Amino acid sequence: MEIVEVVRAGGKPFKRAYVSIFLWFTGRAIQAAAKVDEQVRREFNSLPDDFTFSLGVLPDGPWMVIGREKGQVKYLGGDPEGRHLHVRLAMKNIETAFLILSFRESTALATARNRLITEGEVPQALAMIRVMDIVEVYLLPKMIARLAVKRYPSWTPGRKFFGRIGIYSRAMLGI
Repeated sequence: MEIVEVVRAGGKPFKRAYVSIFLWFTGRAIQAAAKVDEQVRREFNSLPDDFTFSLGVLPDGPWMVIGREKGQVKYLGGDPEGRHLHVRLAMKNIETAFLILSFRESTALATARNRLITEGEVPQALAMIRVMDIVEVYLLPKMIARLAVKRYPSWTPGRKFFGRIGIYSRAMLGI
């Protein structure tokens, strides 16, 4: 019997950098949205107080970790190692992550095509997907956000405008 050499795929540095930056900014935007948007706040209030969520790419990252501590939603960085995670959403590879995060494939379609792995309670995972959809509507222009979310919400212009300003400024400043 012959031993076969394992060949690993190329690093794909552009896609990895794009996904890393996207997850970093989205993590900070979720933290900001929990302070700005009432609907996001309600979603987090329905979760346990020590709730921790991660979204990332298999096999070795990048990752985004969000936690709720003492009623505050925090972006906890990009390292899920050593943390107790209530919900973990993992995209199967960097190609899948790039498809989803460049809005060429919606979360619902990616789930139907078995590109996402969910570990944890399904209602909590769905709550986090709803939060990410709300944040994407705030962060993205309507034309792109329609591709990213299942149903584009009919918000008042004031909610979208002032929410967008609040989320972008808090995410950039990290508050």
